[in-house]
Amino acid sequence: MCRLFGLSAAPQRVRATFWLLNAPDSLVQQSHREPDGVGLGTFSADGLPLVEKQPIAAYKDMLFAHEARGRESATFIAHVRFASTGGLETRNTHPFEQHDRLFAHNGVLQGLDELDAELGEYRSLVQGDTDSERYFALITQRTDKRGGDVTAGIADAVHWIADHLPVYALNLILTTATDMWAMRYPDTHDLFVLERPAGGMTGDRHLDHAGHAGIRSRSGQLADYPAVVVATERMDTDPGWRPMASGELLHVDGALGMHSTSIMNSPPRHLLSLAALDPTAAASQSAI
Repeated sequence: MCRLFGLSAAPQRVRATFWLLNAPDSLVQQSHREPDGVGLGTFSADGLPLVEKQPIAAYKDMLFAHEARGRESATFIAHVRFASTGGLETRNTHPFEQHDRLFAHNGVLQGLDELDAELGEYRSLVQGDTDSERYFALITQRTDKRGGDVTAGIADAVHWIADHLPVYALNLILTTATDMWAMRYPDTHDLFVLERPAGGMTGDRHLDHAGHAGIRSRSGQLADYPAVVVATERMDTDPGWRPMASGELLHVDGALGMHSTSIMNSPPRHLLSLAALDPTAAASQSAI
């Protein structure tokens, strides 16, 4: 299953270090296939996005995944990919960039020809083959139609997809230089959020989060500043982690204010089961 991670310390720019894939330390871990891509997205002080990513299985560049990558940003997005749609190429690796926004997705949606038709001229934003990048382009289209309101754009896109396309999961994280959005829909995969005070639950600790099958992050500065973290799993023992509800859209604004909205109250019209996916897609969605 793909791993999502998002962090906002806005408006404070903080330095954080990421290991996009923890080195396997047991025969059990080594028995899993290597991920199909890893990526990290940040923003410069003047708001320009920086995306660093690599389709690991294609080029066996494990150094990229295992080495520490220190970056400074107010928002961060990271992704470990297990491919469901699209080949093992950089253009198919998350996060994706459109209109100075960064996006990563965990899930599967089908009916891509119908989605392409709905995108119209926005299809030109899609550089690769994935369902995820098309999903992002629809959000971009709807956001533009809503005058740049990303929350409304996500809601519009998800409603259209849920009404028209077969869906397994649409979990996402989207970041700008100042804001972060996360959504869980439907209840296929988990997505957790932690509103972390300065110093964490003891008040004197830096951030040091590690997922059991992927992303690790560390920031000494978050001993002094608050942050909001979103991830596919609880990444430490802090009791403040909470599961997002199905249909919940979370917006963390540029002042670290949290705004939670329920945008979907029913499952997709054409909800896919794991058994309905092809073997590659099904393998990509299985928990590891």
